[in-house]
Amino acid sequence: MRSPRDALTAPAAPAALAGRIADRAPRVVVLGDALLDGWLSGPARRLGRDGPVPVVEVSESRTQPGGAGNTAANLAALGARVDLVAVLGDDPAGVELSALLTAAGVGTAHCVTAPGRATAVKRRITSGGQTLARYDAAPDGAPRPSTTAALVGALEVVLAEPADAVVVADYGLGTGDRRVRAALSRLRARIPLLVVDAHRPGAWAVLRPDLLTPSIDEAAALIAEPEPVGSGRAEWVLARRHALTRAAGGGEVRTEVIVTLDEDGAVRLPADPAEPAQWASARPGPQARACGAGDTFSAAVAAARATGIDPQRALGLAQCAADVVVGEAGTAVCTTGALTARLAERDRGGLVSHRDLLAIVAEHRRRGSRIVFTNGCFDVLHRGHVAYLRQARALGDLLVVALNDDGSVARLKGPERPVNPLEDRAGVVGAIECVDLVTSFAHDTPAELIEAVRPDVYTKGGDYTPQMLPETPIVERLGGEVRVLDYLSDHSTTAIVGRIKAGRP
Repeated sequence: MRSPRDALTAPAAPAALAGRIADRAPRVVVLGDALLDGWLSGPARRLGRDGPVPVVEVSESRTQPGGAGNTAANLAALGARVDLVAVLGDDPAGVELSALLTAAGVGTAHCVTAPGRATAVKRRITSGGQTLARYDAAPDGAPRPSTTAALVGALEVVLAEPADAVVVADYGLGTGDRRVRAALSRLRARIPLLVVDAHRPGAWAVLRPDLLTPSIDEAAALIAEPEPVGSGRAEWVLARRHALTRAAGGGEVRTEVIVTLDEDGAVRLPADPAEPAQWASARPGPQARACGAGDTFSAAVAAARATGIDPQRALGLAQCAADVVVGEAGTAVCTTGALTARLAERDRGGLVSHRDLLAIVAEHRRRGSRIVFTNGCFDVLHRGHVAYLRQARALGDLLVVALNDDGSVARLKGPERPVNPLEDRAGVVGAIECVDLVTSFAHDTPAELIEAVRPDVYTKGGDYTPQMLPETPIVERLGGEVRVLDYLSDHSTTAIVGRIKAGRP
């Protein structure tokens, strides 16, 4: 049976949109509860003598900003200029959190350090990709009145300069109390875009946020209904559009709401009842890796909207950003390169610009991937092409195929070529499973592109030797290797076109 959400799919977000955020570099202020997330991991080979519990032999320990800190770190990773307004403890965890935020490119000058206050910490113990336990340390109460007063003062100072957006990341630890909300309400006219991501979103309705991003359980609490279970959660959201957009705006005005549904993606409910809702699908991932995905979603949608990206494409972009971090272990951030790669994957078969290509390659290289590069006309695709591309992909982790544009094909092959224009050739090559990215170049050789990509392996098919290829000195100077792969005779495009003209099979 066709689901109502099938007709609501949001338009795809082109890969170039990720780079637009970095180009525009919007200024975003994040207000909320900053946490320290810790991850302890290692093998678990036995049970403890003192109880039937696994004994984890810790081999790795790492920490990342969590809560509002994670939201801010994701914004910075996407290219926004970020200032965080939060309360930090004066304990070692607070010092560590501040250093991590600074290293992530987050401005912390407007954070308030509270004497004697503990920093909220969440530590998880994992083994084999599974979370076995979590233990938390939290402040013993709300911030002191003097701390809240300092926080209000910091908020007034940070918003004295123009900001493109404010993101509230309220985890219920006291940063967003009524005095802070009242201060933000007084400053509301200075905020062109207010995005609220709060455990209790109803408390922020008086500010009439431009966008609310609750999870499904937070959305249910907003309208005082039980959380839906099982399938049909997107349909549940759609059926309650009126109630949700009204409650988000305090009942007096409608506020746009995007409800995040974990593995079921996200549903956007525009404030204008005449505008249709949209649904963005998610790439399935293990629940154990979903930590912080909501922070990433809110950061990405705020960055996109602050950049001027239309709401429909901003929805798809934000869901792709959340998909990226679900694929990572622990609390992670989505970089411009990782988001560009994910968007390009969704838009498989499309041509990737050189700028986006380099961002994707940089992200893969950061992860230790081996980059394979090849080029050609790939005009009339045949079995020889497919076999060759599969061999090339087997030499590394990411295969980049650079296609000669139509002008260079004509110069190389004659005025009757190409048979198929560049966009068609890219669509066919990109649809082959072993091909990761397709780009193009206008010159007779890809020398300039090779210089920029710096592939680990450069491949060519045919009856060449590496010494015959003009690209070989460039690749070897850059530290790569050249591999000439198998050549299937009588399977060239020229041979195929010749047989067609001669009327031979």
